[in-house]
Formats: sequence, structure tokens, C-alpha cells
Amino acid sequence: MTAKGEAFLQTLRRFLTERVDPLQIERDAKIGEDVIDGLKQLGALGMKVPDQYGGLGLSQVYYNKALALAGQSHSAIATLLSAHQSIGLPEPLRMFGTEEQKREWLPKVASTHISAFLLTEPDVGSDPARMTTSATPTDDGTGYLINGTKLWATNGVIADVVIIMAVVPKTDSAKGGITAFICPNDAPGVTVLRRNAFMGLRGIENSLTRFEDVFVPNEAVVGGVGKGLKLALATLNTGRLSLPAIAAAAAKYSVKISREWASERKQWGAPVGKHDPVAQHLAFVTGTAFGLEAVVDVASRLADDKRNDFRVEAALAKLYGSEMAWQAVDTMISIRGGRGYETAQSLKDRGEKPVPAEQMLRDMRINRIFEGSTEIMHLLIAREALDQHLAVAGDILDPKVAMADKAKAAVGAAKFYAGYLPTLVTGEGQKPTAYADEFGSLAPHLRYVERHARKLARSTMGLMGLHQASLEQKGALLGRVVDIGAELFAISCACVYAHSLAIREPARREEAYELADLFAKQARGRAERLFAELFSNDDAAQYKTAQNVLEGRYTWWESDILDPAGDGPMIPEHEESAVRQYAESTEFQAPPVPAQAEAVQ
Repeated sequence: MTAKGEAFLQTLRRFLTERVDPLQIERDAKIGEDVIDGLKQLGALGMKVPDQYGGLGLSQVYYNKALALAGQSHSAIATLLSAHQSIGLPEPLRMFGTEEQKREWLPKVASTHISAFLLTEPDVGSDPARMTTSATPTDDGTGYLINGTKLWATNGVIADVVIIMAVVPKTDSAKGGITAFICPNDAPGVTVLRRNAFMGLRGIENSLTRFEDVFVPNEAVVGGVGKGLKLALATLNTGRLSLPAIAAAAAKYSVKISREWASERKQWGAPVGKHDPVAQHLAFVTGTAFGLEAVVDVASRLADDKRNDFRVEAALAKLYGSEMAWQAVDTMISIRGGRGYETAQSLKDRGEKPVPAEQMLRDMRINRIFEGSTEIMHLLIAREALDQHLAVAGDILDPKVAMADKAKAAVGAAKFYAGYLPTLVTGEGQKPTAYADEFGSLAPHLRYVERHARKLARSTMGLMGLHQASLEQKGALLGRVVDIGAELFAISCACVYAHSLAIREPARREEAYELADLFAKQARGRAERLFAELFSNDDAAQYKTAQNVLEGRYTWWESDILDPAGDGPMIPEHEESAVRQYAESTEFQAPPVPAQAEAVQ
């Protein structure tokens, strides 16, 4: 796989260098047809599609490397490829499709057909239970009629085929439920109402799409009726890895930008990197970039190993990658100063190197929202963690359980936590690894992870006992628990990654270990601060104040605000009616190329 992956990366790098003008994409807010055609010819649409269906059959590791490379050219290219393959038709079909569906569609989406994933609705984000798009069985039983509106469908404007989530009604003879369907985007009744524009990712083709009595045959169902949510979640497990891969690459690019600027720019008789505040920034960006690359590498290898359940690792990679890369890029802006705020085109027009720093910051912000916002990821991962503890020691916290049974549960829990981490680190039945023998100078960091994984387990149990059922409502507190786990996971990844780099390139062992040590020390500092805040924080006071704000207690203070958006509710009272009114009031036929002024707005 290495030879095939490296060969494709070289081909892709040459294409991006010779055929892509990132400034042009940014000016036009559109990826040119010549670029899209070139990507198709390279086989970039089918990087993860198996060979037997006409794809490249790359591993997750090399797929992520390719996305990272594309994102460094322009983030819209990486987003197009990721939306098409990570969550678009290829991945759900590869995982859940029938052999007939695979034979029909995988060769197409690997070479000529761009796909999109349609889940979100104007009034439905992370709560799919509120989904209103329906798929009603036809009277003759041959298929379904889909009706509804889907929002923020990346690639939706230019997609040839989409996978759409819709609710099949429940009947006496069928459970119904959220179901995934394959639907050609030019099917009668499918209308792309508009091309949405955003703060960043200016080249993406993101749509508001309406379905009116769109017929899809029974053969278009993917994974079974009512299995759509399961399909979406399973797809996202792997699909989420594309975001941290792109984010890690941006952080690594930030190191290069920061290093070059901090060494060339002189103030007060010395390069700015010699001054302590900038040096601290540079160390943070460097350590963060190495840690993120390590997390992506380890999580990607878990994805390639089909024996592993890597749901939590993938979720941690997405959460940690999006948050830390945002901080790294923002810190790079601080190092660049005024030039970090200036556009690449403006820099080029003045005769300077067109570094896209401000674009990187705008583009990076969406990663904290895409495919599970930070807040949702905290809750998702926290639930996974708490379920583990409840399975082991739930009886201890249940007031209905007799004291004798509580005592038995306590003994069982004590035995579990005593062997908790060694089992995770070495595998059941093996002796704990002697870290120093294998990891040398990085061993103290792994011992830190082992001790503090135990501490986190004890702290979580303590929080469960303290807050009981109300704990699930304390999102900020659960977020800290998850963030500590993310830091410990990232430290482990950094040590393992540095060790693997040293094996591949023994001459670079010292440098790799230095970078891992830098990151681990930074992460340990963050973990310690989070531990301190588990039992000493202002969450209750903050929550109370927030409710006062919601109730309008301080609206008098807003009286001098000039609101350019005008009065009225943020969300129309009847969302679907508003969409229909928009559709009827516009002569929208084909997606226009937005003018620069519109793109900026």
C-alpha cells in the first residue's frame, strides 16, 4: 500500500502545483471546471473505492494524506473530495450497499460522478429525530416519493448523485424510520434552490435543495428501511477523520509560515523569533502540529485495522484536531502580525509572498462545526465514557440497590479500575509494557498517561456520585472530562508516532523525540488545568447568568445597538413556508458563479 499511496501523492502534488491557482479559486469563489476534470482524470474521486470497482483502493492513511495535501493547495478542493468520499455515496455504499448497487454506482463515483450527502434540514441539525423530509411508499409498491428540503449539502450544487436521508412512515406492518436513498441529482422534482456562501471555504458548492414528489425505486434504499441513522453514524466514524487530517496539515503549514517569518522579520535588532513572546508562540504551533499529525496517523491506522472499534478515537481526533488546529492557525496569525490579517492577493499585489494566512483562519473555523460541533462531540464522547462506568459500577450509584449488593459492586469496580489501563495499553492477559525499554526518554509521558487515565476514571466516578442523574445535563463539566481524555490520547499518539518515525528513519530519532516531548509537555499542562477545574469551577453561576440573559433581564443594556440585520426572529416561524416563498420569488435555474463582492459578503 505504501508504494501505491506514495505514487499517488506525487501525482497529486504535481497536479496541484502545476494546474491549480488557489488565488483564482479564492477570487472566483469557485473551483474551475478544468480543475475538477483534472481531479477526475487522476482518479481522486475514487481514492477509497476498491480496485475491483474502478477506484484506487487507497488505505485510510494515504487517503488522509491526500486530503491534507489538497487542503494545503486550497481548502475547497479538500472539502469537495472529502464530502464526496468521506460521507458522500462511496463510503455508505462501500459499507452497506448491495453488490448490485456497488457494481452500478462505485465505478461512476470513482471516475465521473460527484456525490453529496443530504441530512441537514433548515430546522434539523444534530437532532435527526426532528427530520421532516419524508419518503412515502408508492401505491404500486415499486418505490418511494420523497418530499422535503435539505440545507448545507456540500457538493449539492454540482452533484451528479446524492445520498439523501428521509423518514419512511411507520405502519402496522412496517417500522419505517430514517432511511438512506440513492438519488440522481437530476431526477424530476429535485431543485437546487440556491448556492450558499460562507465565511470561508469560498469554492465549495453548497446547496439548499428541495425534493417534490421525487420518485426513487426500492433498489435505491441503502442498508435497509429504518437503518439510515445507523448508516450515517457508521459512515461518520471514518468520515470524521478527514477533518483532523486537513486540520493537522494546516497546523503543520502554520509552522512553516511562522518559522520563515520569525527568522526573516527583524525588530529591535534581532529576528522576532528571538523575542520570548514570539518564541513561545512558535513552540506552541510546532508542538501542536506534531501532536495533531500523530493523532491523525494513529487514528487512521486504527481505521485501516478492521479488527478495531475506533469510534471514540475517531471522535477524539475530530474534536481535538479541529480545536487545536484553530488555536495553532490563530497563533500563526499573531506571529505574522498585520500581514497575517492581509489577504494573499493583496500581499502578492504589493510584491510580497502571497501567504494565505487570513484565509486559513476563515477556512479553519468551520471544522469546529462540521460533522459534529465541538459541543455535540463532547456529549457524544462523554456518553461513551459514562456508559463504561455505569456498566461497571452503576449499582453503587443506584439508590434502589441494597447495601449488600452495593458492596459487591464496589469490589468488582475496584478490581476493574485496578487493571483498567494495563489492559488497554497491552491487551488483556499481557503484562504492562516497560515503557523505558521501548520508548526511552518518552517513557515518563506514557507513565503520566497511565496514572492520569486512572485519575480520570476515579474523577469521573466521583462526579457521577456527586451529581447523580443531573450530570448528563452538565455539558461544560462533561466537556472537561472529554478534553482530559483527548489530551491523554494525544500524548500517547505523539509518543507512538515519534517511535514509529524513529524506526523508519533512525537518523531522525532524536528530532522526532524532541517534538513529541515538546507536545507532551504542553498537553500535560492543559490536562492539569482541566483536572483542577473538574471540582472547582464557576459553571453554576455562569449557567444562572445565561438563563437571565435568555429571559431578557439585561435587554435594557442592548438599547443602543444598531442592528444592521433588522428586527424580527432569527428563525422564521414556518421554516418550510419560508423556503417555498424564496423558491417562488426567484427565477433561479442554474447555480451562478458568485461575484467577488457577493462572496465577501
